[in-house]
Amino acid sequence: MNYQVINQLNETQISELVELYKNEFWSHNRTYQGVIKMLAASDIIIALVTEQKELIGFCRILTDFVYRGVIYDVIVKPSYRKIGFGAKLLDEVVNHPQLKEVENIALFCLPEMIPFYQRWGFTDVVKLELMYRYQ
Repeated sequence: MNYQVINQLNETQISELVELYKNEFWSHNRTYQGVIKMLAASDIIIALVTEQKELIGFCRILTDFVYRGVIYDVIVKPSYRKIGFGAKLLDEVVNHPQLKEVENIALFCLPEMIPFYQRWGFTDVVKLELMYRYQ
C-alpha cells in the first residue's frame, strides 16, 4: 500500500486523529480543541496518510533535541493495524534527523507492547520510578 509521511496535519486529519483517540482507553476523553493545543506544543509530529490524505497512523515527540525525548501517542487506525504501519512510525522516529543525536528517548507502553518496542532498542530495564501528579 502506498502511503506518505507528513509532519503537519490539516483540519480533516486532526478530526480523524480525534476519532482515533476516541477508540482508545488512554485517550478517549480528548477533544478537538485539546488536540489542536497538543499538536501546537509538540516538537515533532510524524503521521502516515494514504494517497487520498486519510490519516492512518500518528505519533509525536517532545524533546530538547540533545539529551531527552519522549514518544507519545503511537496510534494506528484499527483497519490498518497488524500490517506494519506501527513499525513504519517507529522507523521514522528512530531515523528522524532531528533525533539522531538525542541521548535518551523514552516512551510509555502497555506490558504486551514491550516486545514490539524492543525491536528498536527500547528496554523496560530502567532504574527510575515513574511518578505522576494529576490535576
